[in-house]
Parts: sequence; C-alpha cells; structure tokens
Amino acid sequence: MKRQVKIGDFKIGDAEKKAINAVLDDGKISEGDRVKEFEESFGEYIGTKYAIALSSGTSALIAGITAMKYSKSMKIHPKTNVITTPITYVATSNAIKITGFNPIYVDVDPHTFLITPENIKNHLENADNLDNYSLILPVHLMGYPCDMNKINKIAKSYGLQVFEDSSQAHGTTYDGKKTGSLASLSSFSFYIAHNIQAGEMGAITTDNYDIIKLVRKIKANGRMCECDICKRMEGKCPKLISYVGDEDFDPRFTHEFIGYNFKTMEFQAALAITQLQHADQITKKRFENVKYLNESLEQFSDSLKLPDLYSNVSYMAYPIVLRDSKFSRKKIRNELETNGIETRPLFGCIPTQQPAYNHLRDKYLGQLPIAENLGKNAFYIGCHQYLNQEDLDYIISVFKNVFN
Repeated sequence: MKRQVKIGDFKIGDAEKKAINAVLDDGKISEGDRVKEFEESFGEYIGTKYAIALSSGTSALIAGITAMKYSKSMKIHPKTNVITTPITYVATSNAIKITGFNPIYVDVDPHTFLITPENIKNHLENADNLDNYSLILPVHLMGYPCDMNKINKIAKSYGLQVFEDSSQAHGTTYDGKKTGSLASLSSFSFYIAHNIQAGEMGAITTDNYDIIKLVRKIKANGRMCECDICKRMEGKCPKLISYVGDEDFDPRFTHEFIGYNFKTMEFQAALAITQLQHADQITKKRFENVKYLNESLEQFSDSLKLPDLYSNVSYMAYPIVLRDSKFSRKKIRNELETNGIETRPLFGCIPTQQPAYNHLRDKYLGQLPIAENLGKNAFYIGCHQYLNQEDLDYIISVFKNVFN
C-alpha cells in the first residue's frame, strides 16, 4: 500500500478525546463555556482585545463585512466596491457578493501570491469615482502576510477601511505583530487543512467592541441580545424596552438586523483549544518542513518555483509554480496523486477562471496576468505538522521520479 501524504491532517490523541468527552459529559453541545474559553484564548494569541467564534471562515467573512456595513463608525457605503485579491479561495469574493458589495480585483506578487500596495494604489489613482470605494480586503495567502503598513497607509489616505482575511495565516507575524491584529478586523478559518484546525469553525478578531457586539447579533439571526448569556433585570431587558416598550418580548427572539445562523458548537471550540496550546510548535514544524523540502527540491528550481522561505511565516501549505511550459500541471498533479501525494490547484484567478464569476471574464481577461498564470500553473501540497521524516523523504523521492 502506497504512502498517503495529505494536504492537511488532524490526529485525535488523548488530549482531543478528553476534550470531546468533557463536552459530552457536560451535556451542553451548543455554544457555552468552551466557546467562551476559545474566544478569550484566541484573542490573546492574536493580540487583539476581542475574538468571536463562528461556524466557519466563510461565515466569519460574511458576518464581519455585514457588521462593518451596519457600524456607523465604519462609514461603509451601500453597494460599495471592495478591492481584493483575484487569487485565493472563492469564499472571500463570495462573502463580498453575498453582502451586496462588488469585488474589484488587482494583480498579485508572483512570489507571495498577495495583492500589492502598488497595484492597490494604482487602481485607486485611476478609479472613475472614488465615492464608490469604502473597503480593502487583503488575503494573507498560504501564510504569507500582505504588506499591511503600506496597505493601511493607502487606506487612510483615501478614507477606506481594511478587513484582513487571515484564514490561512494563524501564527504569521508582520512587523512584530500577528496577522489578524493589523486592521479594523480580521477573519480566520479553522478548516482541517489550515494552520490551526478544528474541522469547521471560524473567528473574527478585532479591537473594536462595536464590531464584536454587531457580530454577536448577526451570527444569531440578528437578534437583539448581545450578551453571552441573556441576563434580564427583574425579567426585563432595559435595551429591549427602549425599542419595543414595556411588553413581553424576549431579546433572544427579538431581531434588530437581518442576520444568519453562524453559531458554532462546543466540540469545535474544544478541539481548537487543544491546538492553541501547541500553536507555536505547529508553526515551527510547518516552517521546518518547508525548509527541508526547499533544500531537497532546489535541484528542480529551473522547472519549479518553490515557496519563498521566511521565518515569520506560518505556512498553510507548500505552494509550487511550474516554470517550464513542457510540464502540464494536470499531468504533474495526476502523477503525484497516483503516488499518494494529495495536491490542490492554487484556486484559480477568480474573475477569469472561476465559472461562478464568468460575468466578469471579459472585463478582467488579460488585466491580471500574474494571477492568471498562477491559476493555470500553481498548485500546493501539504507541509503540516503531522508529516514525519519518512513522509518528507517520500515526497522528495516522488518528485525526483516525476521530474528526472
């Protein structure tokens, strides 16, 4: 039986079993003490005042953008344009569209796959109507951090807000701070293949209490209550009375906004807590795996663009770009998969290579050359903390057979 090298993995050990069994023993599986513990721990880990758990990274994006729309301090215009990246998982663009905004794409850096401050600034300088812009949404892809100092400076000069998508960058640092603490707010995903895993869960981090209050409402179908546990004074919620009068209404079932059911469960939070306890070791092991693979695959650098190595990056995966046109990505991926090495394409250039966004194809075709090249020729394999030395050496041996 051939070795299986997965994109991501999650090992259920004694600590994980103990955490799940404790939830079962308590008899409460909906949001409770473990969700609250996770939120406190994750906010402390990222370096923000607040963190809030949601059901997925996608729901964190949707709830975060919706909260910005409702927040009076954010001044997000209705139907605004949102500058973002064309090369990432489609959830980012979907969240922008679902919340009623328009994604505007600028090209990316060929080495880190990230939107660049230069491209953002160039777009704004040539925009027809700056009143149509309110938000920049950069994505820290594969763990690489966007140049947030420059992006924030551009945003400030144009009166725009910034929302980080940090779904693939738990533990990455930039200018001495962790991604997720570098803008008005940030979203995270704890999907199985990501740096810190819980199966399916998301989070928002921020220093803005107004955003946290709004997200608490939005993720519970827009309900009036913003408390962790609804506490009424003598059977009445003072805030509710100011809205509906002295009637028999329950703030948990009185809805201020049109929202979503994005609540999570105690199980995911319990698993995420076990991962957070080893977050630094996870980041370190992923970096070491990327370093080892780079050193061993350097002999193929004429044909393969290997990932740039930075000690501050928490690598979500091991991205590779085909440099030699004689190699077909489809054929290479098929050969790797046949030999038990899981692969994924690097998402595809959203406005020109994703069928859901075909309505934008004519507008962007040829305008995003780097993103389009990556969408055709880039792919990734796993570098996660569960890979052992035999796994790494097996990856190298398979690459030697494929490219020699």
